[in-house]
Amino acid sequence: MANSILLSSILLALVTTIGTLAPQAEARAFFVFGDSRVDHGNNNYLLTTARADSPPYGIDFPTHQPTGRFSNGLSIPDFIIFVGQALGTEFLLPYLSPKLTGKKLLMGANFASAGIGILNDTGVQFVNILRMFQQFEYFQEYQQRVAAIIEAKQTKKLVNEALVLITVGGNDFVSNYYLVPNSLRSQQYSVPNYVKFIIPEYRKLLQRQYDLRARRVLVTGTGPMGCAPAELALRSRNGKCSPELQQAAALYNPQLTAMIKNLNEQYGSDIFIAANTGQMKANFFSNPQAFGFTTSKVACCGQGPYNGLGLCTSASNLCSNRDEYMFWDPFHPSERANRLIVQQILNGSTKYMNPMNLSTILALDSRT
Repeated sequence: MANSILLSSILLALVTTIGTLAPQAEARAFFVFGDSRVDHGNNNYLLTTARADSPPYGIDFPTHQPTGRFSNGLSIPDFIIFVGQALGTEFLLPYLSPKLTGKKLLMGANFASAGIGILNDTGVQFVNILRMFQQFEYFQEYQQRVAAIIEAKQTKKLVNEALVLITVGGNDFVSNYYLVPNSLRSQQYSVPNYVKFIIPEYRKLLQRQYDLRARRVLVTGTGPMGCAPAELALRSRNGKCSPELQQAAALYNPQLTAMIKNLNEQYGSDIFIAANTGQMKANFFSNPQAFGFTTSKVACCGQGPYNGLGLCTSASNLCSNRDEYMFWDPFHPSERANRLIVQQILNGSTKYMNPMNLSTILALDSRT
């Protein structure tokens, strides 16, 4: 009972902070795929070093305990669920959680896994993680499990009407191409050609989602990768963002948006929605004070220059006011940054959401 009251109060606070959307006729399922930016704890169940299951992760989560989210508190999927989806006061569970059964299964599932990329060789250093093809295999298994509860026809309807979020791609640069000097991929491709290589690979992933019945898919781009505290600590000259990684992001994001537009034309419907989270985060960097941040360069939790070296652990430097920091750890946004990003996902113009924002999607779908 106490936990239910606590979550209800969180929901009320989120709606007040982000804004109320048009009421939905009924709750819809939500599915999440991708990497650490949206992982809700699948890696907690895997033998891998890519984990966020120890303090101070989760310090601002309702339980004040680590959950596997790479955040001090709530994630982007959390904010989307509570405000955009009217799914009540339940957090989306990772697919590998033994608690994901019965009615909780019908709410959807989070298949994301920290460390993965578009390419299967991204994140090999983390060994046992759920690469994209494995996340899709689990999505197939999920549908079989649901069909055993509500039958195949209703399962198809549940998935067709669900909202899907996919966040992947940054690691293909940070943890693959630029992982070490003269990496295999950097020897194979120049940066422009590497982008041209991975965009068609991403297209295959989105086509696979369509084959698995997804019909409303939010696809996020990558942020200004060269400005993350980890990259500032390793590559920065006088506090400036890494030009190599900035070039990669500048090439990648527009080509991703163009690919999504082309894919929608192929299917004859706005299946895939491009979320320009790169521009959203770039705004934070260019004028952090305008968004209430005191810094967009230093991580709240970490060590070394910009708190950008190593992992966030109980032995790390830890800021006292997480809301003043854009970055929680060397790579991941703070809870407050996640909330601001979702504000744009919900209500942003076509500069940020193309061809439409989430509020428009929900309003359209509620009339059909």
